Amino acid sequence: MEKYSNRSIAKSAGVIGIATFASRLLGFARDIVIARLFGIRIYAQAFVIAFKIPNLLRDFLGEGATNAAFVPVFSDYAVKHSKEEFWHLANVVLNLLLIVLSLLTLAGMLFSPLIVRLIAPGFIADAEKLQATVRLTRIIFPYIMLIGLAAYSMGILNSLKHFSVPAFAPCLLNISIIIFANIYSQGITGLALGVLVGGFLQLAVQIPVLYSKGMRIKLFKSFRHPAAFAIGRLMLPRVFSSTIYQLNNFVDSIFGSLAFIVGEGGVAVLYFSYRLIQFPIGIFSNALSQAMLPSLSAQAAQDERKDLKHTFSFGLRATFFMMLPASFGFMALAKPIISVLFQGGEFDAASAKVTSNALFFYSIGLFAFGAKKVIQTVFFALKDTVTPARVAFITLIINIALNACLMFPLKIAGLALATSVSGIIGFLILFADLKKRLSPINSGEIIVSFLRIFLASAAMALVCYALSLRLALTGSVINKALGLAVLLLSGAASYLFFCFILRVGELKELCRWIIATRR
Repeated sequence: MEKYSNRSIAKSAGVIGIATFASRLLGFARDIVIARLFGIRIYAQAFVIAFKIPNLLRDFLGEGATNAAFVPVFSDYAVKHSKEEFWHLANVVLNLLLIVLSLLTLAGMLFSPLIVRLIAPGFIADAEKLQATVRLTRIIFPYIMLIGLAAYSMGILNSLKHFSVPAFAPCLLNISIIIFANIYSQGITGLALGVLVGGFLQLAVQIPVLYSKGMRIKLFKSFRHPAAFAIGRLMLPRVFSSTIYQLNNFVDSIFGSLAFIVGEGGVAVLYFSYRLIQFPIGIFSNALSQAMLPSLSAQAAQDERKDLKHTFSFGLRATFFMMLPASFGFMALAKPIISVLFQGGEFDAASAKVTSNALFFYSIGLFAFGAKKVIQTVFFALKDTVTPARVAFITLIINIALNACLMFPLKIAGLALATSVSGIIGFLILFADLKKRLSPINSGEIIVSFLRIFLASAAMALVCYALSLRLALTGSVINKALGLAVLLLSGAASYLFFCFILRVGELKELCRWIIATRR
């Protein structure tokens, strides 16, 4: 059962990981376009804040609710009830979601000026920046309706263990923003249209798959179902947890908007550097967590605690195997990565320097960000959304305190360091709570694995840094890109070598994963 489950998870995670990799590459292309068109100045900062607000609500009622409430309940329903009852529940949830999303969209458009002033108080002193942000926020707020429905569709399909189409759907958003931003060049019109069209495409591409699975939409015919209330009960703590998580991001935006302390362009600097951190998290941790959730939910529903523990241990060790080298790699190569990817056009050398500093300090907590995703998934499968919410609140308080202390000596880099330290503390608290919940658990296996991977990753970072001093990334964009590719490939090869020397068992797991995804 354990081997079968891990193989199934590996296949699903492989599909999601490939799709996420494609989406993240397109996301990089999108960010490069925005950086080179707008630098870290007014319109780049306006887009970061305007896009952050609907993303907050997306996490409340979209993808966050999908992981915490939709998938566990729908997975349980798919196992224990008929198809007719399953689709009846799906329609009830759809009707309720439409009402909630409509009200939120209207309220957001109406109160955009107040919302922007609250989360970016530093913009108030600059009338042009404030007006641009408010205008862009109001235009793209309907995106929450589109992305909320797209996330709902993803939840239904994931419950039925269909991952490919929902996983590839975000690619369409990035393609849309790239196209419209280039068409309209310097104005905010292209960014706004790109977001709205991309959101519509993310939803539209999933509708035919839902129909083929058996869904027949029945709008506003039914609003009551016992399982819908169960979803609501699970969502409330998750909404609180998401609120805390997003408040962490907003806290960084609030401090980052205080240009007189951290420097001009802080909001955009944090965005571009954190987007790079999200690349390995999205490709691996999010993909693995998303693939694990249906299996974990089924194991929890059937009270198969032994299998659930094995699945959790597999997921956490696999996350360390991928996230720790990414953490060390970003720290060692922060400057060449930022220079090659973003520097050019309006994004000058000074912008590259401050962004690479932020990336370095964000990288310290990367492994913890990824591991938290896996641990939260286990809590969600156990239908416990309260514990992650409680830990998220503790993390928020720590982050605020550290931001206030570190932004003066380290400027914008201090905000990134605060996020990393608070993230590591949050991971440790969650791990300790889950260890008690699943006791007994083989934590020794996890700790030994972590230490071996840590040493292999540190050795890899030394190799990467030494090579970066010898390789001059100058000349054309192609030459710089080739030089960075050499550094990354050398890092990957040296990491595998050190894993072999240190007898990292997850190297064998990786080989099994690759074999499983090809069968």
